[in-house]
Amino acid sequence: MKCLNLVICLLLLPLVKVVAEGPGDRSVMNPALLTYITEVKSDFSKIPKDRKKELDKIALFIQDKVNATEPVLLTYICTHNSRRSHFGQIWAATAAAYYQIPNVKTFSGGTESTAFNERAVAACSRAGFEISKSSEGTNPVYEVKYALDAEPLKAFSKKYNDPANPQNGFCAVMTCSQADKACPVVKGAASRVAVPYDDPKAYDGKPQEKTKYDERCRQIATETLYVFSKVKV
Repeated sequence: MKCLNLVICLLLLPLVKVVAEGPGDRSVMNPALLTYITEVKSDFSKIPKDRKKELDKIALFIQDKVNATEPVLLTYICTHNSRRSHFGQIWAATAAAYYQIPNVKTFSGGTESTAFNERAVAACSRAGFEISKSSEGTNPVYEVKYALDAEPLKAFSKKYNDPANPQNGFCAVMTCSQADKACPVVKGAASRVAVPYDDPKAYDGKPQEKTKYDERCRQIATETLYVFSKVKV
């Protein structure tokens, strides 16, 4: 019996470590993802000051909603809702759970819809997310999980004003310069912040493809986690 108990304890030890280092009793983060987050947090000091100035506007929006005990609605917008906006939506939900910021709901959309690009899906998987398809077709729905007890995020391409997204009271986070120019005003948005990122699509089919997708995923992870680290509950 003692041997059996020892074996059980050894099997549970990695999970106990994750709970201790992660966001506590709210979620048990995927172990690989938690390691990734810990590494990313060390890059906060590398974010340029001008970027932090814009990112702080998102943090202020979140803080104001938290102080008012109102839902925090964040919609990440790029042109095709295929890469950067999905990175934003997924990392924002993860950062909210990690820092235990309540009532946060994250969304993404584009000025047009295509599909959640499979290269971006792969980059999220390499970062530690558990991802599965719940539908097929040209615009499949992916279920993305950052923690054992978390409801999966449903990721698929859509326009930013799709009925699946909030229609008012949200912060519109513009993740690409093209969408930023195309939508100088986002109908229904309570706040609009432009933090454009370079598009990894430029490297599709090239030797640097995997590296560039991982770089963009990490950059958006770093800046999004920074945003939520500034919010006090």
